[in-house]
Amino acid sequence: MIIDSLQNSATYESLSPRLAKAFAYIKSHDLASLEDGHHPIEGDEIYAMISSPDLKKPEDAPIEVHNRYIDIQVVLSGEETFGWRERSELCAPAGPFDEAKDIRFWGDRPSTYFTLYKGQFAIFFPQDGHAPMIGEGKIKKCIVKVLR
Repeated sequence: MIIDSLQNSATYESLSPRLAKAFAYIKSHDLASLEDGHHPIEGDEIYAMISSPDLKKPEDAPIEVHNRYIDIQVVLSGEETFGWRERSELCAPAGPFDEAKDIRFWGDRPSTYFTLYKGQFAIFFPQDGHAPMIGEGKIKKCIVKVLR
């Protein structure tokens, strides 16, 4: 997992060409003005999802993991708290892995929490169990899905 400000994204762009393309998109578009929904960047390899969810209490936000995609989660308005736990420590699956949606939920509780504000991002790799959308009220966010 990586937590940082968008102004420092160049530090992570060298990790992969797809991450570089994803950050180029994030920095060159007014994401807050995009409609909620799916926005292709590079086919199924890189795409953005804009959403305006209601936030949840920590106990109502399950941990999720992905196998095929890396998540870059960017807060566009408001603040969002995330839970995190190393995937290798998860032991309470809350259902099977959904291959089509590249997601599995877990009943374990996070080992740590952190909050992102506008202009900040978190990168979650397949080894990162993460519980998003914790807080009060509503936010607008962008999740860029990057094929590993």
